[in-house]
Amino acid sequence: MPATTDIERRDRALIAFAILTGARDGAIASFKLRHVDIAEGKIDQDAREVLTKFSKSFVTTFFPVGDDIRAVVADWVAYLRTEKLWGPDDPLFPATKIALSDSLRFEAAGLDRKRWSSASPIRAIFKEGFGAAGLPYFNPHSFRKTLALLAGQKCKSPEEYKAWSQNLGHEDVLTTFRSYGDVSSYRQAEIMLSFASPTLVIP
Repeated sequence: MPATTDIERRDRALIAFAILTGARDGAIASFKLRHVDIAEGKIDQDAREVLTKFSKSFVTTFFPVGDDIRAVVADWVAYLRTEKLWGPDDPLFPATKIALSDSLRFEAAGLDRKRWSSASPIRAIFKEGFGAAGLPYFNPHSFRKTLALLAGQKCKSPEEYKAWSQNLGHEDVLTTFRSYGDVSSYRQAEIMLSFASPTLVIP
């Protein structure tokens, strides 16, 4: 994704943040800068200020999805703090400022110092980002499904899977397993073929 203007940088960082944290779009719209700890690699989903599901507070540690993705988010946070000089109570992903142009039309004019009132703009950013990359649209929630599928590859014990599930904000590990754990038909065939013995000996 391009990252020339403030809006482009925000949009790229937002999509990177969604896969890095698995946060729901409503929560993403309400995060403040102080809810992100880049050094510790975590976010504080404090339900008193963040719009979490069922108003539940929990801490999410960044998922292992790549240093490049983490760097995009880190660069964005650093940009807001050190170049824009925004403080801890400013939004992590600010709304787009709309202003009257010289042609007397309302146009995007950089970032506003307030958050979005809903998650609709986030879904629009996803749609535009995927479209620009020549890909079909995947909504923000699909990233949570991706992370649940990744758990199946990364987690080697019930304890690890439980930790991964809690990191998504699920109290019951079966929520992750039932709601997000479907195996694609392609992967199903791949797994089943892996069980086959290379040489079948019939007595």
